[in-house]
Amino acid sequence: MILDVLENAHCYQDLHKGFSKAMVFLSHPDLKELPVGEYAIDGDRVYAMVSKEAGRNKEEALLETHEQYIDIQLILAGTDEMGWKAKSLCKQPAGEYDQNDDIQFFEDKPDAWIATHPGSFVIFFPDDAHMPLISAGQLHKVVVKVAVQPS
Repeated sequence: MILDVLENAHCYQDLHKGFSKAMVFLSHPDLKELPVGEYAIDGDRVYAMVSKEAGRNKEEALLETHEQYIDIQLILAGTDEMGWKAKSLCKQPAGEYDQNDDIQFFEDKPDAWIATHPGSFVIFFPDDAHMPLISAGQLHKVVVKVAVQPS
């Protein structure tokens, strides 16, 4: 898991083949003006989802993990109090891994909370269980999905 501000996004471009394209997309000055929806960046290898939605409380949410994609979550407005726990420490699955949606949920409680403010982003790798969208207000964010295995 990585937490940083957008100004430092260039520091992570070499960590993964798809990160460079993801960071270029996240650096667009008009990002806040994009309508809610999905945006292709590099086919199904790198794509973005822009959302505006009400936050949830911690009691309603579950930890989630992904096997096929890395999440880069950039906050545009609001504060997302994301939960985190190492996937290897998650012992309470809430169902099986859903390969079609690339998601598995866990009922475990996070070990850490990450207050992610506008202009900040978090990178969650497949080994990071995370609980996003925790907020008392509206959240405007972009989640870029980067395929773990670029084709």
